[in-house]
Amino acid sequence: MGFSPGTPVSSHIPKTCVMCGMIGVRDAFYSKTKRFCSVSCSRSYSSNSKKASILARLQGKPPTKKAKVLQKQPLVAKLAAYAQYQASQQNQAKSKAGMYGLVPSESFDWGPYICVNNTSGAPVSCFKHAPMGTCWGGIEEGVRIEVLNSDTNHSTKVYWIAEIVKLAGFKALLRYEGFDVDSSKDFWCNLCIPEVHPVGWCASSGKPLVPPKSIQHKHSNWKAFLVKRLTGAKTLPPDFNVKVHENTQFPFKKLMRVEVVDKNYLCRTRVALVEQVIGGRLRLVYEESQDGSDDFWCHMYSPLIHNIGWSRSIGHRFKRSDVTKKIEGQVDAPPQLFQKVRDVDQSVDWFKDGMKLEAIDPLNLSAICVATVRKVLADGYLMIGIDGSEAVDGSDWFCYHGTSPSIFPVGFCEINSIELTSPRGYTKLPFKWFDYLRETASIAAPVKLFNKEVPNHGFQRGMKLEAVDLMEPRLVCVATVTRIVHRLLRIHFDGWEDEYDQWVDCESPDLYPVGWCQLTGYQLQPPRCKLCPMSRPRTLRAINVLYQGASSQIANSPMTR
Repeated sequence: MGFSPGTPVSSHIPKTCVMCGMIGVRDAFYSKTKRFCSVSCSRSYSSNSKKASILARLQGKPPTKKAKVLQKQPLVAKLAAYAQYQASQQNQAKSKAGMYGLVPSESFDWGPYICVNNTSGAPVSCFKHAPMGTCWGGIEEGVRIEVLNSDTNHSTKVYWIAEIVKLAGFKALLRYEGFDVDSSKDFWCNLCIPEVHPVGWCASSGKPLVPPKSIQHKHSNWKAFLVKRLTGAKTLPPDFNVKVHENTQFPFKKLMRVEVVDKNYLCRTRVALVEQVIGGRLRLVYEESQDGSDDFWCHMYSPLIHNIGWSRSIGHRFKRSDVTKKIEGQVDAPPQLFQKVRDVDQSVDWFKDGMKLEAIDPLNLSAICVATVRKVLADGYLMIGIDGSEAVDGSDWFCYHGTSPSIFPVGFCEINSIELTSPRGYTKLPFKWFDYLRETASIAAPVKLFNKEVPNHGFQRGMKLEAVDLMEPRLVCVATVTRIVHRLLRIHFDGWEDEYDQWVDCESPDLYPVGWCQLTGYQLQPPRCKLCPMSRPRTLRAINVLYQGASSQIANSPMTR
C-alpha cells in the first residue's frame, strides 16, 4: 500500500518497523502485532539477523559483527522518550527569550548572503566554546532531517523529510525529498530550532508526514520512494534537540561577582557583577556603577575575567571597591567556572623584566607591535607594554599569560610576512630587531618560552562567521577570515575597510558560527552597505573595548566611526 498524494501519512496510523526502522502505515505491516514492514524483516528479527538496520545507518552507526536485534529497550522507544522530553523542554523554553527562538532581522539574512557571494561558513566544530561545538560531528551535507512542510494547504503543522544541501555554521540550506535537482523550494534553516528533528521523530511522536503539494503528483507510492531514498542515509542523533538544550545552559548567573579588567586602566582589575548572560556572553556591571551603565561585555571563557581574589594571588593591580553594602543575592562566582590556563614552571627558564617580544596591541587589534615584558607576575602571567606608546605610570600595561597566543617571539612578523608596527617615534626605518635590541641594550625573550601549539582548527580563508568587534565588545558582526598564520586569524568585518581588521586566535571565545546570534537571541550587526552609509544607527557609544580611558589612542573600531 502506498501513500496517497495529499493524504497525511499518519492518517493510516504510523508504524515503525522494529527490525529495519522503516516508517510506514500499520495496515501494510506484517505479524499479528504489526511490528514488521515485510516478511523478510519478521524472519530476520526472529533469527537475530546480523544485517544492519536502515535506522542504524541513518544514525551513521555501523553495525557490529554480532549485533543483536532483540533489545531490552528498542531504539524506537528511546526516540519516543527523547521526543517527549524535548516537547516538555520546548514548552519551558517558550518563556525564555532567545533560548531557541529566532531573532527577526529586518536588515540581514545569512542565507541569501552566503548564496549571492558564493561563500561558505566556518563549521560549528571550529568553535569549541559555542553551543554544540564539541558534538557537531556527523552533521554534514546529505544528512536527512524531518522539518515543517511549508509547501502545503494543511491548516495544522505537517512535516516532511529534507536533505541538507549546504551547511554554513548552524544554518543549513534544505531541499525537500522528492524535488531531486529542483532547487526552487530550497530554504535556509537554523538546525538548532525546535522544529528540526531526526528521521523517525514523526513516527514516534504521531506527527504527520505529508509530501509538499508541489510534488504530490510525482509518486503514487511515497512509502517506496522514502525507503529507497533513506536507505544508507544519515540523520541527526536521536538526542540532538536534548543536546541543543543542554548546550544552551550556562553556569554564570545574574549577580555573580567576578574580577574583570578595568576598561579605563588596563593595568588593573575591578569587581563587577554579572547582569546578563546571553549565549555564554556576559554583560558585567562594575560594582561601583551607580546606574548600571558602566558595563563591559565579554565571554565567560575570556582571559579578561577571573574569580574574586585572583589579582591578589598573582600580584596584579586591583582597584578596591568603595561599595560596602552588598546587593541581596550576590555571590562570588566559583573559581571552577573560569577558563584554566596552562601550568608553567617559572623556577627555571622563564620571561624576565625587560625582555623584548612582539604582541597584538590591545588598543589596536589590527596591529602587532614591538613590546616589552614590564613585570613578571605569579602563575605565568606577564605585564606587557607596547614600546613607544606606554604611559609613564604603566596604566596601559596589559596582562597576558606566558602561554597566550597573542604574544610572539622576536622575528615572528618578519618570518610570516606580517607588518610589524615599530615603536612610536622610532625613526630608523625599516625597523630591524638586531639594531633595536642593541640600541636599547635589551634581549629577546627566548623562542622556547612561547606557545608554539597549532591546533587543527579547521578554519579556511574566505569562511564567514560572526565575530565580536573587540573595540566595541557588545557588538557581534558579520565577518570573514581573510588570512591564517598558524593559529592566528585575520578577521575582516564585512563592508568595512581593512584598517578595521583584527588579529584573533583560532580558539578565541569571541568568534561564533553563522547563526549563533539567531540561536542565542543576540543582535547581529549586518555588513555596512557602502551605497547606504546610514543603513544602521551611528549613535553607538564608543566604549572602545576594554579601554575607554585610552580613547585618544583608539580609532580602529569599525562600529564607532
